[in-house]
Amino acid sequence: MAFPDSRIDYRRHPEAYRIGRGERGVFHVQPYKDELLPLWAIRNEADARAAVTALSARFRDYRNDGDFVGMDMARKYLQMGYTRARRYARYPGGRKRDAQGRALAPRDADAEKARIAEHYQRALDAVRDDTTYKRAKRAHQQRRR
Repeated sequence: MAFPDSRIDYRRHPEAYRIGRGERGVFHVQPYKDELLPLWAIRNEADARAAVTALSARFRDYRNDGDFVGMDMARKYLQMGYTRARRYARYPGGRKRDAQGRALAPRDADAEKARIAEHYQRALDAVRDDTTYKRAKRAHQQRRR
C-alpha cells in the first residue's frame, strides 16, 4: 500500500500511518489534513502567530486523546510553517531559481518571514521535546516493525 493514501482514514487506521521524513503526507493524511490545513498560515506575522497557537492547541488535543497520528501531523504542520517561512525569508517570493532556471543566492530578504519562522520553530521544538509525543512515537515505530 502506498503512503500517503488520501482514501484511508488514518484516525481509524493508525497502523497504516508512516512517520516519514519532514512534512510528507501533510496534504494527504485524512482526516488530519482537513483539520489542520485551515489553521496553517504564514501570510503575515499576526496570522502566523494565530496559526501557531491553533496548531499547538490541536497538538495538545491530540495528545490528550492519545492520538499519535494527530500529534505527528500537527508537528508536520508546524515544521511546514517553519520551512516555508524560512524559504520566503531567504528568497524573494519563495523562488529558489530565476526565470531562466538559474539558482538564486539565498539571503535574508524578508524580516517578517524570518520572525514567522522563529514562532514556528519555538512551537516545533516544544512538540519535539514533548515527553508524551516522544513516547508515543517510539511505540508507533515499534508497532510498525
